[in-house]
Amino acid sequence: MKTLLALPLMLAAAPLAAAPATLDDVGRSLAATTSMTAQFVQTGADGRSLTGTLSLARPGKVRFAYDKAKILIVGDGRLLTFVDYSVRQVSQWPVKSTPLGILLSEAPDLSSMAKIVAASDDGVIVEARDPKRPEFGTLAIRFTRAAGAPGGLSLAGWTARDAQGSESVVQLNDVRYNADLRKADWSFRDPRPATRRAG
Repeated sequence: MKTLLALPLMLAAAPLAAAPATLDDVGRSLAATTSMTAQFVQTGADGRSLTGTLSLARPGKVRFAYDKAKILIVGDGRLLTFVDYSVRQVSQWPVKSTPLGILLSEAPDLSSMAKIVAASDDGVIVEARDPKRPEFGTLAIRFTRAAGAPGGLSLAGWTARDAQGSESVVQLNDVRYNADLRKADWSFRDPRPATRRAG
């Protein structure tokens, strides 16, 4: 009898499992992330891994500085630029038109291009795809539960899948939120001859 009486008290004292994160939770986490830095490991479809440092400042600014690869990805708030120094090539797109736009937008509209594809007490995976730009493929963004992260969700990485089905996986480590990035460099050294540069 005492055991039966004690059961309700034990249940009341037991911690409740966190409900799986929703798309609104992800949106609030992104909105609360003004800036962040992290170490990244990028693994391509060929199994080759590249490492480097990620700096991000919303809206629109990002920098993937690779440790050894002679490439750079940088967003200055307006354009996302991919620089391949080994072949002196530069490619650019409007930030908002790229898969990373969902992470860099000032007010990300998840409902129009994103959906939750997996959710548990430990985290959530959001798949983003712009139906107007299928050539950019999809971005499956992984968040994990973390009390100290904005909105309780920490950006863990993502899997980018292009229109041909090739995948590239980015894993983030040592993530630090809302750091002072006022002196961060969002520019790039243009390797092209002056005659080949636009504008």
